[in-house]
Amino acid sequence: MSDTNLITINIDGAEAKVPAGINAIEAAKRYGKEVPHYCYHPHLKVAGSCRMCFIEMGTPAKDPKTGEMMKNEDGSAKIAWAPRPVIGCATNVSPGMHIRTKSSAIDNCRESVMEFLLINHPLDCPICDKAGECMLQEHASGYGRGCSRFTENKVVKPKRTVLGPRVMLDDERCVLCSRCIRFTRDVAGEDVLGFVNRGSYNTLTCYPGRELNHNYSLNVTDICPVGALTSRDFRFRMRVWFLKRTKSICAESSVGTNTELWSREGVIHRITPRENTAVNDSWMTDSGRELYKQVDAPGRLKNYLLRGAHVSVEAAVEAAVACLKAGHVAVVGNGGATVEEAYLLKRLADATKAKTFYMAHLDEADGLLLSEDRTPNVRGALLAGLIKSLPETSADSVVGAVYSGEVKTLVVFNEDIGSKLDKSALDNINIIYFGDQWNATAEMATIAFPTTLVFEKSGSFVNYQFRLQRFTEAIPAPAGVLHMSDVLSRLLGAFGLFVDGHSMAAVWKHLAEEIPQFSGIRFESIGDLGVPVDGSAFSGLDFPEKSKGLHFPGTK
Repeated sequence: MSDTNLITINIDGAEAKVPAGINAIEAAKRYGKEVPHYCYHPHLKVAGSCRMCFIEMGTPAKDPKTGEMMKNEDGSAKIAWAPRPVIGCATNVSPGMHIRTKSSAIDNCRESVMEFLLINHPLDCPICDKAGECMLQEHASGYGRGCSRFTENKVVKPKRTVLGPRVMLDDERCVLCSRCIRFTRDVAGEDVLGFVNRGSYNTLTCYPGRELNHNYSLNVTDICPVGALTSRDFRFRMRVWFLKRTKSICAESSVGTNTELWSREGVIHRITPRENTAVNDSWMTDSGRELYKQVDAPGRLKNYLLRGAHVSVEAAVEAAVACLKAGHVAVVGNGGATVEEAYLLKRLADATKAKTFYMAHLDEADGLLLSEDRTPNVRGALLAGLIKSLPETSADSVVGAVYSGEVKTLVVFNEDIGSKLDKSALDNINIIYFGDQWNATAEMATIAFPTTLVFEKSGSFVNYQFRLQRFTEAIPAPAGVLHMSDVLSRLLGAFGLFVDGHSMAAVWKHLAEEIPQFSGIRFESIGDLGVPVDGSAFSGLDFPEKSKGLHFPGTK
């Protein structure tokens, strides 16, 4: 912990150094002490509505006459404690402040709050989607009385209320924390949710004529502390304690949102955001959560093909090597390739003296977590030396090189340029296609190599901030399908070059030695939150994010 801008406070009788201005919840958290809460979220404005985060707070006492600090008999500062507990979320620390996170008064307050919250809450934990990750469940066990004095009938509220195409509300579970309201209004910029009615009949709803239908709507299900807001896609689908969690990176755009993949027995059941305050805070797009469905897409390419016939990977590699050694090679890539794949592809392009084309995929940015560049690793390709300038926006130059006779072997990586080529062009060229989906290029290809998705491999991307971020394999690839880095390694071996593409550590040994910006970095040292790398060599390039800069809190 850096000593810059730290102040000294006291937490439960022990001295603590914390950043100036943070609240008591965050201060206690830094020293492993939990202050339970519902409405507070570190990336939302403070509401102070649930009253669960009670603490006792005191400050050094001053003599009202002289203004001097008062001392105890032992010479220590005398502490003036507030007459009753205060809420930790709205209490910012100051020098000399004393905080108690546990006491009989605090315990009584928390027990009372829990008793009130459970008065009308249904006892349906066994069927609730939030079971296993529910803050109400956890705090009821840790801070509740374990009994209730309430004997009247519970108030029945609406169930299975559709708020939008992706979110459903069970309102009787709602604890009125307002997290969802503050997120949609203050972060997503879509003021669509609010409370109606009063008292026990207070109900969450959409404004008249509106629905929760923006591209960040599912974040409300992540931050809901109970089972009130649920994803219609994940609802009743799987228990969270059965799922394996894998840290990953969203490949939807150059933002590089940090994510978590939830899988069981080789099947992904959902994607949620992973906190990284330098990139995406705690949020992600709804469209990014849908990407895992590419795994079982109807057009998924799962077989090695040689002129349309299924062959072994060895036969496909042998045929590809023969084409590459014939010369007149051109490579077509895009920003979906990892840093490691881009590096290996650069070595292959050098070995075959290939001309390199790189395709851009641009669309409108939303100013939050969806950038104009809809690929995750253009900067990684620049750093790896695969390209020297920004990608092209059309395939016209590739088509021109084919029809001019300049290219005899066209190696295409996850691009579909088949619709741009007349089938008569196939009489003069061989197409080697690497891709995960069947398309016109795969249909025209002499050799087709199925590739793995980001969920099925380990690697790294460099996002638009020039932050190097790694991800790890969550589920196995389709049976018999090798990682693209493995296949590239086999192709390189035919040219007397060898890099163990199956081992990210082995690839990074070469990357760290050959690329100055990666010097001293190992794959394992990248860490869960990534590391910034020097992108000053490319400052003159007019990246799309320069003109349409993101203003999201985590991406300044």
